[in-house]
Order: sequence, then structure tokens, then C-alpha cells
Amino acid sequence: MIYGKITKSIVDELVAILGEKNVILDEERMENYSHDETPADEYGHMPEVVVTPVNTLQVAEVVKLANRHRIPITPRGAGSGLSGGAIPIYGGILLSVEKMNKVIEIDYDNMMIVVETGLVTNEINGLVAERGLFFAGYPMSLETCFVGGNIAENAGGGKAVKYGVTGQYIVGMELVTPTGDVVELGGKIIKDATGYDLKRLIIGSEGTLGIVTKATIKLSPLPKAATTLLVLFEDVDTAIATVPRIIAEGGIIPTSIEFMDRLSVHTSCNYLNEHLPYQKAGSMLLLEVDGTNQKQVDEDAEVIGELCLKYGAIEVYVADNYTTRERVWSVRRNIAEAFKVYSPHQSLEDIVVPIGSIAKLMPKIETIANKYGIKIPSYGHAGDGNLHTTLVKNPDSTMEEWYEIETKAVVELFDAVHELGGKISGEHGIGSKRKKHMDRMVSPVEMEMMRAIKKALDPNNIMNPGKIFDQPN
Repeated sequence: MIYGKITKSIVDELVAILGEKNVILDEERMENYSHDETPADEYGHMPEVVVTPVNTLQVAEVVKLANRHRIPITPRGAGSGLSGGAIPIYGGILLSVEKMNKVIEIDYDNMMIVVETGLVTNEINGLVAERGLFFAGYPMSLETCFVGGNIAENAGGGKAVKYGVTGQYIVGMELVTPTGDVVELGGKIIKDATGYDLKRLIIGSEGTLGIVTKATIKLSPLPKAATTLLVLFEDVDTAIATVPRIIAEGGIIPTSIEFMDRLSVHTSCNYLNEHLPYQKAGSMLLLEVDGTNQKQVDEDAEVIGELCLKYGAIEVYVADNYTTRERVWSVRRNIAEAFKVYSPHQSLEDIVVPIGSIAKLMPKIETIANKYGIKIPSYGHAGDGNLHTTLVKNPDSTMEEWYEIETKAVVELFDAVHELGGKISGEHGIGSKRKKHMDRMVSPVEMEMMRAIKKALDPNNIMNPGKIFDQPN
């Protein structure tokens, strides 16, 4: 793909649109925008210029400029992504929404909030908690990520089994299209059958179909009570088989059902110097229930605990206050950090398979790990089948050996997932990191439909090009 370059005259145009302080050309400052949370040495790429608009009109004018000169433009939120989605792989303009972080309106009558998309997601909950509300589309990185990034990736997290993911709560948006038009999609309405649901097309499109500058978000009642259970099992099969039984027999949908395999459990507990008797555990489930009153929550937790023991759990630990909940959740939250101590070089994946296939996938992962002499812990969201299966470099391997192993092992992992009816990303997205695997994982007809949509909305292919798939010249 041949694109135009940033020239002095184009910089002058950008300054005229945005003001000098919102146009960054200094390489040291731009370096921060050259990568996300994927390894910078492997996936990073410098932009030619970074712009930080302060309103939608400025965004639209920058996009129109990019179209006139056929310059690639990469939208960026907080840069906390794990797919390379906000990396400017063709250089060009990096457009950060960091300065567009206002709360436009809190509409308590309709239980909605309207915000600019550079707002840190967690700020929403801080604003509405005193009125008994929260944003239930909970991403695990909510303390750092922006609303815009959550929309672009349709972010999910540990509470998706009960509350779902970001897209279920975005009822309206202001969008700057890839040609620079501004359009309102949806609104403060829960139901809408007025033609194609274009906002659902934009959600999860990874910034390839436009830049969302404002979002109308549906709020939910804030739970008043919660209890967490840490459940130890001898093996993965027993743990996973228990998950549907909890929901079907117990009639309870937990807020979270997190899964950790043996390697994840032992590594994290050792890292934390945790004294729980985890040595016998071949896997763990971390389950949380919440509700409107503590009595009901405690009763639900008791039912879940009894079902776990009935179906083979070794032990059930109940955490019914903040301190104990934080203790058991820390085992799950610190898995990634624990493996960084062993080796900082990793490939964090977020595969997703049918829930009942998790147990079938585990021995396939172990075979791949043994074949290449690496560690591959698996942990994540058992309630929806989304696992963070992570390839961890052997510290004794050279970087050249690691890159070769990583390439081959990821292919075998994705093939195993595909054979089980799964997908290669459940919440992190494809971006540039997983793009090369799309042709094997997606049917030619589906791929052509995606390319046709991209071509129709972005005829010059300037909006976050090179993400998800490559567009023919």
C-alpha cells in the first residue's frame, strides 16, 4: 500500500486545524505512541506526527486532510491494548483522543451517561456510584483504559458471564467516518429496529471504520453485596464440568467464573507467598456472586459451594469481606506478573472456545508446550470460554530461538482452537498482532464481506490500515 508522507505543508495544515500545542513532532515524545502493551521491539512503529484534538470538529478536519493526501491515520485511546491495534504501522498520523475526556451529561432519568471517548473508563463508576449505578461492561483494565478503546475492541472482562461486554451498554455514539463526516448512531433508546444497527458494526471494529468521539452508555444498578469463592479441584476436567452444573442446577448466574490451570495457580501462589493449600490443586475456579442484599448473596454462595463439593472440588474457600476477597482475587490478578519474574518475554493470547471444550484444549496446549520447551499457562473466563493462554519464553533460549518458537507454537495453538470451534480472540482483538492468522481462521466468504464493508466506508483505506486484515490495492 502506497501512502502519502507528512510534509511541512501538511504539518502547517494540522497546526491550523488543531493549534501548535496539539501537534507533536518531537521523536522522544512520539515514541510513547509507537507501541501498545504488545512487545515494542516486535510490533512497535513510529508515527510521523501525533495529534491530540480537543473536539469532534477537529477530528473530522484531520480525517478529511488525511483523505485528501491519502495519509494513514491511526486512532488511539490509552494504548493499553494487547493486539497492536493502536500502533501506526504505516507511520502517518497518530490521532490520540486523550484530551477529549469530558463528561457531557449524566441522565439519571434514563439511567445513561454521555461522555467523550478519551475518558478513563473507571471514572464513570466513580461519578455515578453515589446514585447506586455503575457501568457493567467491565473490562479488566478499567483503571487505565479509555472508553474509546473499550468500544473499539468491544472489551470484556471477568464479569462478562453475568453482565456481558462493552457493546451491550453502548446505546448511542457520535462517529467521525473514514471520510470525515460526523454521524450520530443510536441514542438514548434501549430498542431500535430502524434499519441496520450500524453502531454494532462500529463496536469491535478496532478503529478501522471510524473514530468514535462520544458515547451514550447505559448504566445499571450497582450491586449492594458480593461474595467470592475460591474452589480447588484436582484436575481441569472436573472444574470445567462443574461450571454448567452451577448455572443449571443451582439456577444462579455468577458474576464471575474465572479459571486457572495448575501452572497458573502454582506460579501465582508461589509469587505471592500464598499459604492456601494449593499444592494438590490441578486447577482453580474463582466464582463471585453479587446482588441487592447480603442474605441472598450468601445463600447463592452456599448453593454454589455445595454444588462444587458435590461434583468433586477438593476445597471451597469463602471470601465474604473486602480483605478476603482481595486476597483470593490477587491469585488471579497476579498470574501475568508472576510469569514475568520467570521470563519477561511472552505472547499473551486470548483464545475463546465453547465452554465445554476448555478441558479438551488443555492437553493440546500441554503437548505444544512440551514440544517447544516453553511454559504455556492458561487462565481466564471459564463462564464464557475466553482464556488468556500465554506462551512464555524459556529463559535459556536466545531471542532468535524464541521468535521462531513463538511463530510456530502460536500457529499450532490457533489450529487447535479452530478445530474445537473456537476463535483466536475473545476480547483483545486482532489488530496487527494476529492479522496473519485471519485467512486460516475465517472463511473466504466472511473475509470478503469484511473487506467489502471496509472498502465501502473507507474507500481510500486510510483509517487504521493494516489491522484485522490487509486490503488489496
